[in-house]
Amino acid sequence: MESQFSTETIKKVQDYVEKNFTDSILPSIVDYIKIPNLSRSYDPEFLTNGLLEKAANHMIDWVKSVNVKGLKVELIVDQGKTPLIFIEIDGTNADAETILLYGHFDKQPHMTGWKEGLGATTPVIRDDKLYGRGGADDGYAIYNSVMTIKAIQELGLAHPRCIIFIEGDEESGSVDLPYYFDKLSSRIGAPSVLICMDSGCGNYDQFWVTNTLRGMAAFDVKIKIIEEGVHSGDASGVVPDTFRILRQLLARLENTETGEVVKDLQVVIPENRHAEAEKVVGVIGKQLVGKFPWVSTAKPVNDSELECYLNRIWRPTVVVTGIDGLPPTATAGNVLRPETSFRISMRLPPTLDATKAIEFVKKTITENPPYGAEITVLKAAGASGWNSPPSEQWFDQIINTASQHFFGKDALYYGEGGSIPFINFLGSRYPQAKFVVTGILGPQSNAHGPNEFLHIPFTKKLLCCMVEIIANITAHK
Repeated sequence: MESQFSTETIKKVQDYVEKNFTDSILPSIVDYIKIPNLSRSYDPEFLTNGLLEKAANHMIDWVKSVNVKGLKVELIVDQGKTPLIFIEIDGTNADAETILLYGHFDKQPHMTGWKEGLGATTPVIRDDKLYGRGGADDGYAIYNSVMTIKAIQELGLAHPRCIIFIEGDEESGSVDLPYYFDKLSSRIGAPSVLICMDSGCGNYDQFWVTNTLRGMAAFDVKIKIIEEGVHSGDASGVVPDTFRILRQLLARLENTETGEVVKDLQVVIPENRHAEAEKVVGVIGKQLVGKFPWVSTAKPVNDSELECYLNRIWRPTVVVTGIDGLPPTATAGNVLRPETSFRISMRLPPTLDATKAIEFVKKTITENPPYGAEITVLKAAGASGWNSPPSEQWFDQIINTASQHFFGKDALYYGEGGSIPFINFLGSRYPQAKFVVTGILGPQSNAHGPNEFLHIPFTKKLLCCMVEIIANITAHK
């Protein structure tokens, strides 16, 4: 379809967003960053300290100040649950379709390692980047969502009925998400389009659409070989080290030389996704590999940028992310340890069933244990990935045209190596809905680590694109 956005309209959108992002959105995000509201997994007092509610109410105060016509907002906090910001905006027409826009306001832990003058709750703007925890992941989402509709109204254009669903539990796995969707199902209705702004971008030069997400599985495993620690000079050569047993168990899952995971956990990459990957690598191939903080002599697991990218978005991987039972080197004596516990973190292909993968891994590492050791899976959990359903040409054209108007480049479709469990949940709940999964987490934005930042010019352009996309979706109907 042809866009209803003329050159004049595009300029009006840019001017409106520039003023309102600078004068209204940015100051509020700065104050939001100052609130130390951690997600439930990292804050044992989340039910009583009021920090999640404080962040939510801060955002709600801003929403009310924008004066969007037909908007109703409320904070829902059911007993034992994390807070939810629930917004309904009436459509321009009584029979308007429903679009659901999603974001979250809970945050990852603060961490150390921030650059001098920066900190998780110390918002600082440098070089068009707003540093601080939660601004990009993804406190900005509610601001961009509400301002998108306000801008459409100011342009005098039609817009759909909108549900804006901003949860406080995403960084802990969206545990409360199904509960709230069940509770509010009659008010939500049946959205025809689902827009999520919790994802990433390959660069800051065009609009990015996430079309695949890997699944994940995590296992806490304990290896025990003797009842108590013994002198290593006496026991080594007789009693196997639990770390050696760990290496043998990992070798059952992956090739220790290449990192290739066993065939049982792999899938065939669809031809269309392979073609999209080639296009992405053609644009940002070097950046896909070079964005990581390599030591000077290091190199990636494969010399091919395409193979590295496919590894990152479609192939299973195994990483050990935690170990208990190893004393620090300063106090480590000549003792052969009785047991070691470790965490295996696995990323799974987008189309692999996580439940089946978990059962396979548990069986693989516990059957016929090396040396007859006690192998205990203390904990196993995971979630399946997501492969975006087929789109329609008119819908893709709307997205691409918006990218051309505000970035001067075509949109690109991009796979993420991480997981967003609720996307799969929404896909199964609303199988007929179209998806726009996007976000501002680009190169060096470091969402869960130190020096997280929101790229201000890119976030403004993303907001401009959303104005055109939503307005043109409505016009198409």
